[in-house]
Formats: sequence, C-alpha cells, structure tokens
Amino acid sequence: MKQVPESHPLRALFSGLTEQTFFCEMGVADTRLTDYLSQLLVRFIHRDSIYMLKGSQGRRLVEIAEMLLDADRPEHDAKTRREIFRHAGDVALFWSGVYPEALQRSKGSGKISVRLEEVFAQGKRSYYIASTYSDTPKQADEAPVLRRLSDDFEICAQGLRRVRSCWEHKGEAS
Repeated sequence: MKQVPESHPLRALFSGLTEQTFFCEMGVADTRLTDYLSQLLVRFIHRDSIYMLKGSQGRRLVEIAEMLLDADRPEHDAKTRREIFRHAGDVALFWSGVYPEALQRSKGSGKISVRLEEVFAQGKRSYYIASTYSDTPKQADEAPVLRRLSDDFEICAQGLRRVRSCWEHKGEAS
C-alpha cells in the first residue's frame, strides 16, 4: 500500500477544502474531525488502501458487509477487530460521502443498488464499535473522533460530498 508523502500538495488541498466546508459552510468546527476526514481522503487516493482487507481465503474484501463478518472471526485479536471496524466505517463514509453513485453497480444485465441508508447504518455501527476499543493510548485518543463519526455519519457524508464538489470545480472562474 502506497503512502502519500507528507509534503504532497493533495494533503494541503484536502485539508483546506475539508476545513472550509466543515468550518465555514456547515458550522462544524471540530479540528480532530476535519483532520481525520482529510487524512481519510488522502489515504483512499490509492484503491489498494480502500480494499486492503483480505478474508480468511486471502480474497480482498470489497463489500462492507464482508468486512463486518470478517471482524467477527475468532482468530482476530481486539486490535485487529477494532481496525477492521474502523476501516469498514471509513469505506462506508468514503463511498456514501464522496462517490455515492458508485454504490450502484452493474451485475450481469441487471443493475444492483446498495441503499444509502444501509451503508449509513453499516458505517455508523462500524465506527461505534471501533470507538469502544480503548486498550492502547492511541485507541483511547482516537475513540472520541470515531464516536463522533458514528453519531454524525450523515453530516460527515454530506460534508464530503461538498468537498468533492469543491475539488471538481476548483480552478473554475468565480
């Protein structure tokens, strides 16, 4: 999985757009939340980061429901479970917020649609469960942000849609 360098201009772009959108447009002035969201956008630049989880057979987990089932495998320790739940929440938030149209996909000749409400519910639940793990200082520090993501999932998804709109129109004449 590729890491985006700290000095990469996309980090500044996503940070600025996220802060502008959440602070100024939406009135959500939570720096820890906006930092998390802008880092999520940077992390998911590479498709491999979105689909980094693999199931017991070594196959990439693509569906959020698969990730949630995988989290309950008995061989996983608490740290791994927490990371799977956090990642499932991140994936749900990314797709429902940034690219909700991707939740519809072709399968054969028919069209399958994942209901946005289902993705919201999966994301909220995933972040909530991840927030309950606080065995390490890092987990305890991140728990309030994960809880906020669970509580305000729809608001965060709406904000990320606005961030996407901003970057799509960046550079257009005012």
